Amino acid sequence: MKKVKLISIILVFCFIIGGASLWLFTRPADEVSDWERRKLQQFPEITLEGLTEGSFMKDFVSYMTDQFPLRNELRRLKANIHFNIYRQTDNGGVYIQDGSASKIDEKINSDSVSHYLERMNYLYSAFLEETNCRAYYTVVPDKNYFLAGKGGYPHLDYDELYRVLDEGMPPMTRISVKELLDASDYYTTDTHWRQERIVDVANRIREQMGMPPVDNYTEKSAGDFYGVYYGQSALNLDPDEIIYLENEEIKSAEAYIYENDKTIPVYNLEKLQALDHYDIFLSGAVSLIKITNPLGVDGKRLIVFRDSFGSSITPLLISGYSEIILIDTRYISPEIMSRYVKFTNQDVLFLYSTMMINASENLK
Repeated sequence: MKKVKLISIILVFCFIIGGASLWLFTRPADEVSDWERRKLQQFPEITLEGLTEGSFMKDFVSYMTDQFPLRNELRRLKANIHFNIYRQTDNGGVYIQDGSASKIDEKINSDSVSHYLERMNYLYSAFLEETNCRAYYTVVPDKNYFLAGKGGYPHLDYDELYRVLDEGMPPMTRISVKELLDASDYYTTDTHWRQERIVDVANRIREQMGMPPVDNYTEKSAGDFYGVYYGQSALNLDPDEIIYLENEEIKSAEAYIYENDKTIPVYNLEKLQALDHYDIFLSGAVSLIKITNPLGVDGKRLIVFRDSFGSSITPLLISGYSEIILIDTRYISPEIMSRYVKFTNQDVLFLYSTMMINASENLK
């Protein structure tokens, strides 16, 4: 009887492994993972060099891992076991607090913060110090600022981080916004803030730069949004909804993308077909953009050095300006940037999140 049972177990195991292998090698390989927002490993090319050096087997293992049948379902099963059976507080560093997903970031990266400050001081001294530009900076707290301590999760010493930043930034006017925000101002499945919730933040920035506040917006829906933490947590989280705000000046404005010589609307709804729907805001990760507002005050210009948080707040700064230039120095060298941007008699805003500042190695 024991022998029959053992044979049965072996046969079932072989059937599962054999069936999974057959499924893996007969179905078309997925090119991308919507959940993880990345390209998946494809079947590696078989070459003599790859076989002898071992690179083929390394890529083949990655291919097996990425293309394994029911991979997302198995990841979700594992995550639910972690949270609901083992009662673990996070899955791969992603935790849920007050219905919102976030990722643990517990230590200030001093080298990264120093690199960020060095880059800010370089930009100021190279392009602004000898001009009549008016320079401002604001630091956007990441979602952990509001969630981690409340849930007992490790987190950055934000007071220390803000102190170091205030002491190390060049002589610009600081615009504080963290006291205007709370966890509900961020997407529950993503890192970013919700545009419809940050009108007060935009108006504080506008007022500090001498511009009147603006509240005459109409809300538009771009549909469901599954943010980066939806895939990383592997849990069946409810999607967010992307709401974007319009008024006559935003609708009249055009955004010119230098890197592909293309003009787009401020809200590029074609990006709803891309992996990250947040990219509807000014097309996402773009090195250099010029927004032209025909209804703005002639000659009133703004330059924004920014990370991805700047994509959704910049439309709320358009009213009154005839031109806004957005610069993301993660994707463009300042030396190249200077060919396209002249600094004279503009407002200049440096807007970065604590998340980026603590991982600033890509800033050029």
